[in-house]
Amino acid sequence: MPERLDYTWLSYAGTARVGLAIVLVAVAVVTVYAGTRLHRPVLPPKPSAQVKVIIVVGLGLAIAAFLVCLTEYADGLRRHNLLRVLPKDPSPIAPVTAVCAIAIFVAINFLTRSQEPPVRVASGLIGAMVAPMIFEFPFDLIVMTRVYPPIPPDPSLYRVMFFAPLFLTEFLTLSLLSLVPTARLTRPTFLCFALMLLVFAAWALAGFGFPATAGSYAFNAVSKIIAFVTALTLFIPSPKPL
Repeated sequence: MPERLDYTWLSYAGTARVGLAIVLVAVAVVTVYAGTRLHRPVLPPKPSAQVKVIIVVGLGLAIAAFLVCLTEYADGLRRHNLLRVLPKDPSPIAPVTAVCAIAIFVAINFLTRSQEPPVRVASGLIGAMVAPMIFEFPFDLIVMTRVYPPIPPDPSLYRVMFFAPLFLTEFLTLSLLSLVPTARLTRPTFLCFALMLLVFAAWALAGFGFPATAGSYAFNAVSKIIAFVTALTLFIPSPKPL
């Protein structure tokens, strides 16, 4: 019987670490440049009533599909006796996420205090939902091919089954920003997102490992906090958005 592991994805090693770090730095540089070109905040496109329904219903269906696929993924692990291999705490960063979610909900309600209560509450809830997705989307792209342990007989199929509805959920969650009048792209949004990518790059040079060590935990926590700050910048009041 394999011993319990301290990770749920394989770390990067050798030239792969350097390559990943270079890509992340390059994307961060492009993001900073895009931010410098943004002279005024930009409102996201406002969807029609029909599109709003599609976004909300689609998100619900995507979450349901992810939960179904997650159940099948767990069943695959169980059938091959792999659940015992996983860490005792597969999500050690969850307390940080929970605290940040509460903090950003309160902060957004303060920033949007000039709005009606329903708008403030909706903005806070959407901000708290969007913030983890800002972290998760690039994070999932980085780890999706390195998920461990592989599930026979076709590990790639199980990865697609897990990540396809997850990416759809992330995209539709980000689309919720178009449903509130308080969200807008600002220069700090780009700069904060670039900073998160730079932390990812430093994490990549250290192997981008599962947060089972103090170093990996710190990289994970710091980048998650920056993701929430990035989301918070979306709700900075501005008198003249584009």
